[in-house]
Amino acid sequence: MQLRSWILAARPKTLTAALIPVLVGTALAFGLQGGVRPELSLLALLSAVLIQIGTNLINDALDFKKGADTAERIGPKRVTQSGIFKPDQVWWAGIFCFVGAALLGLPLVMAGGWPIVAIGIFSLLAGYAYTGGPYPLAYLGLGDLFVLVFFGWVAVGGVYYLNTGAMDLAGFVAGTQVGLLATVLIAINNLRDAKTDIKAAKKTLPVRFGSRFARMEITLLCLIPFFSGIYWMQTGLKWAFALPFFVLPVAIQLVRKVFSTEPSEVYNRYLAQAAAIQLCFGVLLSLGFYLR
Repeated sequence: MQLRSWILAARPKTLTAALIPVLVGTALAFGLQGGVRPELSLLALLSAVLIQIGTNLINDALDFKKGADTAERIGPKRVTQSGIFKPDQVWWAGIFCFVGAALLGLPLVMAGGWPIVAIGIFSLLAGYAYTGGPYPLAYLGLGDLFVLVFFGWVAVGGVYYLNTGAMDLAGFVAGTQVGLLATVLIAINNLRDAKTDIKAAKKTLPVRFGSRFARMEITLLCLIPFFSGIYWMQTGLKWAFALPFFVLPVAIQLVRKVFSTEPSEVYNRYLAQAAAIQLCFGVLLSLGFYLR
């Protein structure tokens, strides 16, 4: 039962947000340079997963302490709010994950040098600052930007750099596509929880600007990644442009559902659909890079 509860606390359904950037960054390196270092990509994946789990655990503990997770919560079950674990247990488990991620990152530092040191430190600090510290990002309305930066530009660009030694526009474009779709998850989450977030003074974007703004944000986050892929046509990677469009009808359907439904427990299904869209998009984009 305890193991099952810790798995629940890790939020495994969201971990594709850590998997896809590594997959895409590695595939992009292959598509542009014809070779990769799979051992580095694997270490980067394990480290990224631990950072995300650590961020999720600390979020679980601190959202409960700050009153954002209460009995009124309509989102997925949280182990601290449910009384399964004490806040300090969950908090320390998150710190343990961060330590594990740092240890796994040591070989990456040896391979990539100071840029990887900077990425690692920045990622760990931001993972904690998402809900911890004196100015938690999620409570200031910066959670969406956090996801775009770290699950898009940093993660994709970092893996691409490890495999190629390059930091260029290709890594930025791929990171933007992946990061925007990862941000859909937090945008739906915040729209769903806006009423309880108001009471906890958690000033997410829906709290600051309203539900209409949040729905428009979700629309743009869902659609821009498909059309920004025109960049790959210009670089000769036509399959990387074309294949992700198989997922576009599902993304449009999700947008329609968000506009036609008021925030409720059904948004938990929309959250799962958003994760599936990012997963499928990332797999197809990666396949496009490999096909060249």
